[in-house]
Amino acid sequence: MRTATSSEQSVVDGVQKGLYIGGQWRDASEGGSFGVEDPATGETLCEIADARADDARAAIDAAAGAQDDWRHHAPRERGEILRRAFDEIASRVDELALLMTLEMGKPVADSKAEISYAAEFLRWFSEQAVRIDGRFGVNANGAGRMLTMKQPVGPCYMITPWNFPMAMGTRKIGPAIAAGCTIVMKPAQLTPLSMLALTDILERAGLPAGVLNVIPTSSSSAVSEPIIGDPRLRKLTFTGSTPVGRSLVQQASENLLRVSMELGGNAPFLVFEDADVDDAVAGALTAKMRNIGEACTAANRFHVAGAVAEEFAEKLAEKMGEMKVARGTEEGAQVGPLIDEDQRSKVRALVDDAVGKGARALVGGRDVDGAGHFYEPTVLGGVPSEADLRQEEIFGPVAPVFSFDSEEEAIAQANDTEYGLVSYVFTRDIKRALRVCEELETGMVGLNQGMVSNASAPFGGVKQSGFGREGGYEGIEEYLETKYVAVNL
Repeated sequence: MRTATSSEQSVVDGVQKGLYIGGQWRDASEGGSFGVEDPATGETLCEIADARADDARAAIDAAAGAQDDWRHHAPRERGEILRRAFDEIASRVDELALLMTLEMGKPVADSKAEISYAAEFLRWFSEQAVRIDGRFGVNANGAGRMLTMKQPVGPCYMITPWNFPMAMGTRKIGPAIAAGCTIVMKPAQLTPLSMLALTDILERAGLPAGVLNVIPTSSSSAVSEPIIGDPRLRKLTFTGSTPVGRSLVQQASENLLRVSMELGGNAPFLVFEDADVDDAVAGALTAKMRNIGEACTAANRFHVAGAVAEEFAEKLAEKMGEMKVARGTEEGAQVGPLIDEDQRSKVRALVDDAVGKGARALVGGRDVDGAGHFYEPTVLGGVPSEADLRQEEIFGPVAPVFSFDSEEEAIAQANDTEYGLVSYVFTRDIKRALRVCEELETGMVGLNQGMVSNASAPFGGVKQSGFGREGGYEGIEEYLETKYVAVNL
């Protein structure tokens, strides 16, 4: 595995490395910094300013100070700012994708797909900025009128994850800007560069000072506590693990913040005996291997009808075994490294546990020797129900295959989890498709397809996968409050 070339390093060098507060790039108050690692080599790409509590307070000061002016900013201009940012991202896909691959590890092709997906949220919400409306009606008794209006929630604190370093930002920033809210953004420590690049793009698109404030940090608690505790903050939105989400909701309860949480997943992938197995395998590759399996939407458990389970597992193993494992910048790379050694160790432990309990590795099942945090694409057959990966999110290129004997058993197996983000169903029977989709306890379902992500659709889960929706018509509602005016005529 090679190190970064001079052209790759120049992309990194072109990114601002400071905090962005009140429209100014600046050093951290305590002068500290932290390194950003290339997960394919283990080498440090650059150093980033490391925010602390004083910086967090400055950021919320800036956001609160800009809120009143921003909420009165013309909706059309708010939308035009987002549209200009969309246009710039669309013109710089190759550069931004390379930057993302260097800090996160995914193949460049995956990074390009994410950049395009991220941009779509800016375009979608640029169009929604001018469609915020209320209603006017006659009271039921005819004696008066009622007026409702939608107004921005106010300053928002956003915490994004490392696995989709730009799309998870635009999915939150887009609707907040469209609605008229100001923002303090804390990007993930492992992948802050894409967010810093996005910040620079939004600044050039004309976003006023103080509307977006970005504070990368190596200590989430150091910056989150003063922001969440500030009475001027009105909303907290977080994408990440369920345990961290629970803790943040508890903290947010002190000031009764508006909260939206996109948390962990344990996505079931159901294949019925009437499904086209080749189509199901193709969908499984998308649902499992997008983003190296490091996605909350990644298929985590493959529940396959007994009549086709062996065929499905063998075909999936063949396809996954053919995938090229390499540094994401290499030509033809299909599987990059996991984000760090902690994540690879977790994947390894889950596979070893399943094999130790009787599962068979049909392909893969081992670390890749050499530099970086690579793990072989793995398919496990004959997985017992007591295997830890039956209940735990894998977040890696591992596909465990279970079998079922009836539709009722398939639904029961799929719903046997505390999570409820997304599920996938493959069947050619339309009646069965609708029955199963209605019974699955998830916020989203992929029916005969392995991807659900769509900027114009509501993304979110139920149960321990969180609450609130991002994207679609519903996405902007998370950043709006409804005011009712009783009118006496």
